[in-house]
Amino acid sequence: MILFESVLVLMLGAVLLSDGARRAGIPYPVVLAIAGTALALVPDIPAIALEPELVLALFVAPILLDAAYDSSPRDLRSNWLSVGSLVVIAVGVTTLAVAAVARWLVPDLPWGAAVALGAIVAPPDAVAATAILRRVRPPHRLVVILEGESLLNDASALLIYRLAVAAVLAGGFSPAGALPTFGLVIVGSLALGVALARLITRPLAYFNEDAPSSIILQFISTFGVWILAERLHLSAVITIVVYAMVLARTSGLRMSARLRVPSYAVWETTVFVLQTMAFVLIGLQLRPILAQLGPWQSTTYAGVALVVLLTVILVRLVWVVSYQVITRWAGRLAGRLRAGRTPDTLSGSDSLIIGWCGMRGIVTLATAYALPDGFPYRELIVMCAFVVVVGTLLVQGLTLPLLLRRLPLGDDHSVEQEFRTARKLALKAAISAIGDDTSDTAEAVRREYGDMARQTRDRQEFDTSENRLRRQALAAARDTALELRRNGTIGDDAFHRIEEELDWLELGAAPRTLE
Repeated sequence: MILFESVLVLMLGAVLLSDGARRAGIPYPVVLAIAGTALALVPDIPAIALEPELVLALFVAPILLDAAYDSSPRDLRSNWLSVGSLVVIAVGVTTLAVAAVARWLVPDLPWGAAVALGAIVAPPDAVAATAILRRVRPPHRLVVILEGESLLNDASALLIYRLAVAAVLAGGFSPAGALPTFGLVIVGSLALGVALARLITRPLAYFNEDAPSSIILQFISTFGVWILAERLHLSAVITIVVYAMVLARTSGLRMSARLRVPSYAVWETTVFVLQTMAFVLIGLQLRPILAQLGPWQSTTYAGVALVVLLTVILVRLVWVVSYQVITRWAGRLAGRLRAGRTPDTLSGSDSLIIGWCGMRGIVTLATAYALPDGFPYRELIVMCAFVVVVGTLLVQGLTLPLLLRRLPLGDDHSVEQEFRTARKLALKAAISAIGDDTSDTAEAVRREYGDMARQTRDRQEFDTSENRLRRQALAAARDTALELRRNGTIGDDAFHRIEEELDWLELGAAPRTLE
């Protein structure tokens, strides 16, 4: 019962911290990092222990699926060179740099454990970065690159992590034997993700009108895909990312609005809870570590962690700037430079922003927590992971808004332009579907949709006189329903049915905006 009460208190604290972060304009992962640090120093908090295999499935699988479901393969293809350089080269260079620094500072640290540490802290999490970026409306390309990197770098980092941990546990590592296996894992994971997405589409469609059953099946399938990939010794990250991307373009077409609204709300809530619990768990992991190390060893480990943090920040900045120079030089060499830029070349401001958006997050925490007991220098690795996450969120997360205000960034309005185009063509099709119907109802709908089409060209906010009247009328209807329940004319069952109907009508009458 004490554990349950503690979880309730932690969740309440997370809600209050999230609200405070939103009001202060600070990304809530930054506040969670501070709270996790505070938990490590609080005595007498109940310990929460999870199996290492469960941690990655529980925390990483749903968060990756949620991010991948909303990603745009078209935009990723358009920026594949920039995203690929961050996903493959930046992760690889960071892993090697951190491993080398850790070995230099702690000579007894095995190379396998050092590489595992590098892979743990290598992948940035774009949640905090994009939360800030979307407030200042930067070029859409920047957001695409950061979100694409965050989505795919987990796969490359976790593949290195798995190989390093396996090498430590097996007592050796053979590059010649690992490379073919590495290729088979990637191909097999891609194929499995596509196949499972095609397979699950029909069962999801069967429960299209039953929101609770459908949402539960979504979670079951998500964890099932991850577990199956793990059992087949494939990359669960690649499998779940491909699965989500394919699923978004198949089952999403058959999902009704009645299901989509609660489904999105449940997934958003789940991601928030999982991120909160990840910071809580790692904070609780640190407390016994600090207690058993002693003052001298704690100071030594903290010093190593701070050097690892500095290495992570500097390596990313150096690589992004180097990538900008290399691509410009390659563009000039190939004669493809137009107006100072190639399609895959970043500007100086873009490079600086991307280089500074290196905040680490839940994947780093989960992989550190998932190290098996008895792993060499596990306490040091967990402490380094926590310091890197907290440090990058505080140092980079809190200074990123200032940097954005200083640099000449502007919104390219690409999403807004595409939205206007789609809205105009969709409304045109809606008007055409009415056909030659000359009834009063058809004329009213035709006039309303025509008004919406005109607003698409001229305004940022879309509303109609009909919708304004609907909202006014619905407010009166809702007041009447509440009064009927209050005076006992209707019971709660009837009230909730009319409330649901009014809710859907209100959603349809709400004004729309490009923001």
